[in-house]
Amino acid sequence: MATEAEVAAVRAVVDGIAESWAANDPDGFADAYAEDASMVLSGDRYFKGLEVIRKMTVHQFKTAHKGTTLLQNIVDLRFLSPETAVVVTEGGVLTDGETEPHPARALRATWVMAKNGEGWKIAAYQNGRLADQPLQGE
Repeated sequence: MATEAEVAAVRAVVDGIAESWAANDPDGFADAYAEDASMVLSGDRYFKGLEVIRKMTVHQFKTAHKGTTLLQNIVDLRFLSPETAVVVTEGGVLTDGETEPHPARALRATWVMAKNGEGWKIAAYQNGRLADQPLQGE
């Protein structure tokens, strides 16, 4: 069972991503990822490696996500081992004045966190659009 300190440390990574996003800080954002991390984003976008994630984030903070914030509510957090945690968040990208994301920007994400000599890092992240519609064929 994870200690309160370990739970807090994993939560701090998620919170740090939101703080870096709000500060338009691509380095703070990227530095939360492990060197060999993978990121899969809605729209079938795939990024592999810390420096690729950093480069993408620099671009996004200058363009599509400039002036936005990120809402990430942790809905599940569990430890698979003392060095591995899985987090599920719900939220999305907020524009000025929003407290809830527009449905087109509402996301659910899965984070795989790994503890190494530097502390907790994101090893893998994947998000997708929240969809309350039934699957085709239902």
